[in-house]
This record gives sequence, C-alpha cells and structure tokens, in this order.
Amino acid sequence: MSAETLNTRVAIRAISPKGRRTRDADVKWGSPAVYLVALVLITICITPVLYVIIGGFRTNSQITLDPSGFPSPWQLGNYGDVLASSEFWTAMLNSTISAAGTTAGAVVLGVMASYVLARYEFAGRGVMYALFAAGLMFPVTVAITPLYILIRNLGLVNSLAGIILPQIAFALPTTIIILVPFLRAIPKELEEAASIDGASRLGFFWRMVVPLSLPGVITVGILAFVGAWNGYMLPLFILNDQSLFTLPLGVQNFASQYSVDTARVLAYTSLSMLPALVFFSMFERRIVGGLTGAVKG
Repeated sequence: MSAETLNTRVAIRAISPKGRRTRDADVKWGSPAVYLVALVLITICITPVLYVIIGGFRTNSQITLDPSGFPSPWQLGNYGDVLASSEFWTAMLNSTISAAGTTAGAVVLGVMASYVLARYEFAGRGVMYALFAAGLMFPVTVAITPLYILIRNLGLVNSLAGIILPQIAFALPTTIIILVPFLRAIPKELEEAASIDGASRLGFFWRMVVPLSLPGVITVGILAFVGAWNGYMLPLFILNDQSLFTLPLGVQNFASQYSVDTARVLAYTSLSMLPALVFFSMFERRIVGGLTGAVKG
C-alpha cells in the first residue's frame, strides 16, 4: 500500500461519522459536581425572574391564595394595562435616551483615552491607568452627595443630562480596562506601515485602530448600556419630574401608586426588565468574546 493511499484512508476515516463519534467519545465533560453547582446557581438566579414574569399573568386573588402557584387561568389584562399607559412609554423613552447617551459617551471617550494609554509613552501613564482601575472599586453610592452638589451647581438637576454625564464617568473605568489590552495588542509594525503609506496618527486611529478593536468596543458599549438602563441611585437623586423618570424610577412610582395591585406591579416590573434581558441575551457572545480578547491582550 502506497503512502498516498494510506493518507487518503486516514483522512476519510477522520471525517466519517464513525470517526466523529470516536472523537466525541474522547471529550471529557468534567466533574458532575461542577454541573450540579452550576445548575443550582442558574436556578437561584432565574427563579425570581420567572416568578415576576409569571406573576404578571395572575390576578391579585390568585397571588393571595397561592403565592407560588401558576396562573389559572392566565390573565393578559395586567400587561395590556401597562402597555396602554403613557407613563410606561415615557419612562421607556427616558431610559433609552439615558442609556444611549451614556453608551455613546463612554465608548467615544473610552476609545480615545485607551488609545493614548496603550500606544504612547509618557510620564504618569501607569499612575493614570491605576487611577482608572481604582475607579472600579468606587461605587456611586459613596459619591452621591458631592456629585449631587456638583450637578446642582452646574444647573443639571432634574434633567437627563444630569444623569448621563455622571454615568459616562462611572462607565469609563470598565471601558478603559477592557479596551487598553485590545489597543496594546495591535502590532507597532502595522502603525509603521501605515505611516510609510502616508497615514497620519489620526487616520491610523480611525482606519485601523477602531476596526481592529471593534469586538472590545461592542463589549464595553453593551456593558455601559445595560448599566445605564438599570441605574437607580443616580436618577433617584437627580430627577424630580415624573415626566423624566427612567424605568427603575417608573417601577418605584408605579408600585407606590398601585401598591395593592400586586399583579399589575409584577407586570410593570417584567416589562421594565425585558429590554435589558433581550439586549444582553442577543449580544452575550459579543460580551464573552470581547472580554476574552481583553484577557488575551
């Protein structure tokens, strides 16, 4: 048998279903205890969400008689009443504007700051990077009082701009920590080649750096969007006008108005968290891929 014939048979056997079954059998799935712990954690996280969503399809009497039961029969009126209210759509619009503004600001400023920290040598670069890293451990609750005074002095109280600007500042540490490894991993030879071809530093930034770091940019954009969408503490202190309430404040306001109507409150809460869940689920792979690239970089 010639060597060529032997290699052909080996290749056919490797791509055959039998060969695939052999390779699949060799895959090690790990310890069952790990999967058991993961299943328990997933159940703990998903159960409250499912309870809120299913609770919106029940009546108050059903919740009173059996708080942990299923709807019997299923009621669509609670969700219909919430969707028909103008307060819900106003809060939805305000949350969208706030999250979109925060995402745009955090991405644009984060990419520019990360590019400087990753590609330029200057005194204090390490200190500046460490300062942004320390921002990850600085919660908004610690700075809420001086932040409110600053926003009041700027005349931004009771405006969406008053929550967008601070949210951008609090999103920058995460954005920079993720993007710096991406930008640092871009070969310097690529920048030198672009310079030889006549590209300026700004042209290299827009034509090469931004496209190459797009996975990281998408990741930080999604994280900034979800963080701004779920923000509660800052809007609570800054916004007083009900027409400017975001969805977290809308949920609180709705719950206070209809405190005895538990089923409708659950329906409002479900619809409020649904956009963030859908958005996060759609781009889950992007987030994981971006974080993986940041760790590799």
